[in-house]
Amino acid sequence: MTGGDPPRVVEEAHRWWRAGEPFARATVVDTWRSSPLPPGTSMLVGPDGSAVGSVSGGCVEGAVYELAQEAIASGTPVLQRYGVSDDDAFAVGLTCGGIIDVYVERIDPTGFPEFGEVATAVRSGAPVAEVTCVAVAGPDPAARLGRRMVVGPDTTTGTLGSRRLDAAAAEAARGMLAGGRTGTLRHGYDGRPLGDELTLFVSAHAAPPRLLVFGAVDFAAALARIGGFLGYRVTVCDARPVFATRRRFPEAHEVVTDWPHRYLRAEAEAGRLDERTAVCVLTHDPKFDVPLLDCALRLPLGYIGAMGSRRTHEDRLRRLRERGLGADRLARLSSPIGLDLGARTPEETAVSIAAEIVADRWGGSGARLTSRTGRIHRV
Repeated sequence: MTGGDPPRVVEEAHRWWRAGEPFARATVVDTWRSSPLPPGTSMLVGPDGSAVGSVSGGCVEGAVYELAQEAIASGTPVLQRYGVSDDDAFAVGLTCGGIIDVYVERIDPTGFPEFGEVATAVRSGAPVAEVTCVAVAGPDPAARLGRRMVVGPDTTTGTLGSRRLDAAAAEAARGMLAGGRTGTLRHGYDGRPLGDELTLFVSAHAAPPRLLVFGAVDFAAALARIGGFLGYRVTVCDARPVFATRRRFPEAHEVVTDWPHRYLRAEAEAGRLDERTAVCVLTHDPKFDVPLLDCALRLPLGYIGAMGSRRTHEDRLRRLRERGLGADRLARLSSPIGLDLGARTPEETAVSIAAEIVADRWGGSGARLTSRTGRIHRV
């Protein structure tokens, strides 16, 4: 169970742990080139031999499954690298051309007593990070390999082996947790950053990113569905109570009746928005969308898009310039919203908008992959 896992993996792991049944967790801790899945993705192998989750989309799961069974039996963790497969059809490797490091470990209540704390935090949406020593280059690796800490915004449990190392790793992990980032750290035995002896994997379980949809229209209902599918916490907001109802938007996590700009400002002041937040303005009404966009474009948000024709877009820009917004801020606005898919229905339009959000997040071009060369997956 790590930062990239779906809820079913979390629930299954916690069920085994509560029952006192040892299971194995294989986690992608580092990737190179066109790796199929990001760091933090994991696969569980249960006490009954069942497998949940994936580390490569199918390329190396068989080999990882065997390592997991060995880890359950021996209790000894292992870090295994998988690269490009050769011409032998039965060779273990990644056909995508990437390289991944997979850390395989046994988990049970004795070896990981804080696991219940982590699972509870993940289910409730509370931020928490696991810091695990996954590789040791110095002497006596058995004394360090597999040690871990659980780090919250104000708490630390467990130890990596020394007070100075714990303090340095906890500080770094909190920084990654604040940004929702999962990845590796290098430290020396004494806690020195960028040291050569220890490789620490930080699995950051942050609250899901937010998708704020303004305008209680049919397009909003479709966007709420696809936003939830992509892992966002979706809020639909509209100032008109007759339209902003739970019945019309059953798949949104929350439906709010408020003036859009007032709601957005309050959420920002409460610290509930960050650089992962996506804002979609579907209102088509200057009295709603201009004050809202004026507020949004001054905040460090991940994506800001607005629906409307090109004429509407030009009118918006004029109104926003009159409010003092410069070219650098206006350049952040995606309008008309979405990628050019030829979409017409609300569902097709939601796909277009979601595709633009994904492309914006990862630096994608939106072009057909058949027309491109080079790597498919971006860092």
